[in-house]
Amino acid sequence: MKILSIVGARPQFIKLGPLSRELRKKHDEIIIHTGQHYDYSMSELFFNQLEIPAPDINLEVGSGGQGEQTAKMITGLEKNIIEIKPDIVLCFGDTNSTLAACIASVKLFVPIIHIEAGLRSFNRSMPEETNRIVADHTANLLFAPTPAAIINLRNEGLEAKSILTGDIMVDSIAFVQSKLSSNIYSETGYFLMTLHRPYNVDNPDKLNHLFNSLKNIEKLIIFPVHPRTLKIIHDNKISIPETIKLIEPQGYVEFQGLIKYADKIITDSGGLQKEAYISGKPCITLRPETEWIETVDSGWNFLLNIYDNNLTNKIITFEPPVSHPEIFGLNVAQRMVNEIENWF
Repeated sequence: MKILSIVGARPQFIKLGPLSRELRKKHDEIIIHTGQHYDYSMSELFFNQLEIPAPDINLEVGSGGQGEQTAKMITGLEKNIIEIKPDIVLCFGDTNSTLAACIASVKLFVPIIHIEAGLRSFNRSMPEETNRIVADHTANLLFAPTPAAIINLRNEGLEAKSILTGDIMVDSIAFVQSKLSSNIYSETGYFLMTLHRPYNVDNPDKLNHLFNSLKNIEKLIIFPVHPRTLKIIHDNKISIPETIKLIEPQGYVEFQGLIKYADKIITDSGGLQKEAYISGKPCITLRPETEWIETVDSGWNFLLNIYDNNLTNKIITFEPPVSHPEIFGLNVAQRMVNEIENWF
């Protein structure tokens, strides 16, 4: 088969790695990078670290407004799909690259497989939610990571084209973490924190309140901070407690090292909630909802409002149960390739 994999953002590169390795054992894979994430630390570095073949085509769309960026992707993808004539298009996750891949492919009647299908936060203020819904309703085959995702797809009338495969991130994390032995903070013990949701980081008052609360935690908190968030902190003269160490955004391998040796994870990232669970780390999610409801139901993920009066104590005292079910599957890439071959 001639398979076209379309990616454009950091989480998609990570998901592509193990699947690409499995696909290329038997099939002809072509990779298009839309250029949604384009600087070295967010793009090329991931291909190098995850041992993914370099993209065959880079659309280099760069940044821009939602409509402008997506339109450039659709235009570039349509041209290349016509020229390549793939048997199947693979798209991943919930970014503008996912949306563009589905729209371009469905208009050209090329079969689409959506990997990480069925996730729903039920929060339409998140652009990702719209992308997920459009991708699932236009794709021909849906690979769902969890039983909850299958239920969501069933509720939207999509059960007939849905398959529970498990989550490809299981393979990605296992591949990287097996190569890691320690990091510079692992002997002292620490919490790992990430923040990137606009409703958290774009509000200086909210950030200031969070840092004022976290200063009561004596444990070291490692915070890889995005340049945009760092600018908001500096522009608003937000005070950072001595126990919080701001560091630059990390490469995927380096970040997996931080996860592997952290005592707990504090985040508003959907992806990191899942990575924390797969890595066996307690996770405190600074959001009112989550796409990964299974991690909450298991007791390993705890949703917490930043304005909670007891935030500090809840972070310190949160402990998961002893049981840790394999809710995201095993050997997922191999399962996906088998399903693709059977379906085609």
